[in-house]
Amino acid sequence: GMKVEYVTGDTQTKSDAARASAKRMIEKDGVIMFSGGSSSGVAIAVQALAEEMGTIFMAGLTHSNDTTGKDRRRHGFRHMFNCHQSALALRPVLKNEYGSERQVYHLTADYTWGWSQQDSIEKGMAAEANWNTVANVKTPVGAGDFSQYITPILNSGADVLVLNHYGKDMVNSLTQAIQFGLLHKQVNGKDFQIVVPLFSRLMAQGAGENIKGIIGSTGWNWSLQDAGSQAFTKSFGQEYGFPPSQAAHTCYCQTLLYADAVERAGTFDPVQVIKALEDHNFDGMGNGPSLYRGADHQVFKNVLVVRGNQNPSSQFDLLSVVDIVDRDKVTYSPDLYAGDLGPYKV
Repeated sequence: GMKVEYVTGDTQTKSDAARASAKRMIEKDGVIMFSGGSSSGVAIAVQALAEEMGTIFMAGLTHSNDTTGKDRRRHGFRHMFNCHQSALALRPVLKNEYGSERQVYHLTADYTWGWSQQDSIEKGMAAEANWNTVANVKTPVGAGDFSQYITPILNSGADVLVLNHYGKDMVNSLTQAIQFGLLHKQVNGKDFQIVVPLFSRLMAQGAGENIKGIIGSTGWNWSLQDAGSQAFTKSFGQEYGFPPSQAAHTCYCQTLLYADAVERAGTFDPVQVIKALEDHNFDGMGNGPSLYRGADHQVFKNVLVVRGNQNPSSQFDLLSVVDIVDRDKVTYSPDLYAGDLGPYKV
């Protein structure tokens, strides 16, 4: 019987702008829950604000380990998988595809997500297949031209390039790396390879032909055949005329999970809604049986390993699913990353 109203704000992918926008929506518009945060730096900033203001933040596309690690907050929840889970899912696939004893060059976006992603992949592949890091070079967000960072790779002795980049940065760095001929090189007697640990469909569309054959991870894909995924894909397609992306799926799930918690709690009171979400098991959303762990508010669900489709049937059929990694294989102790959820803000 309640009418849902919403407002929007532009984060500008900047933490200060995001906090100011979210605070304005809470104080002026009376927002009791908000979502978003396509940058982990933004998500961490507004998650802290949610706790200060006594609201709830249902995080969108934030992938840094810190969001539910050292920067976890009682009033924030994440349905997106994190960098450590990406690494756990990718490890056996990368070893099987590219073998052991690889020499790896990392280009890393210089902010919390990039650092987190690079560290997880480096440690994961060292343990899984004895991959050795030759260099880890940090790049500014929004660099545009990555040629100055790619040129040194040619004489580095590396035979794998890991692009810890997201969005347009990944599109540009991948495109330029291929233009430099890296995928046609042989180094150390091995075919050179490029890995993109985290994918989105928009990134795949932006990269075009260059995405073909490249391996990475993603949270969900519209091609999944379970009933929940098919239902969402059908309804989204009827509304918008094209299949949903991982981003659409993640944020829609967050909205449904919040609404469900409100119904189960019988109130909009944030403390009671948070308690309804903590240690909540659910299913039917496309990633198998899932859990919102109470200790850190991280979701545990199946993770997809994907490859750039060699023969796409449409502009939306760009990623083929290589493996659906069961949530048990990407579950870790909440003590792996130090952090404190803090109190319920009454």
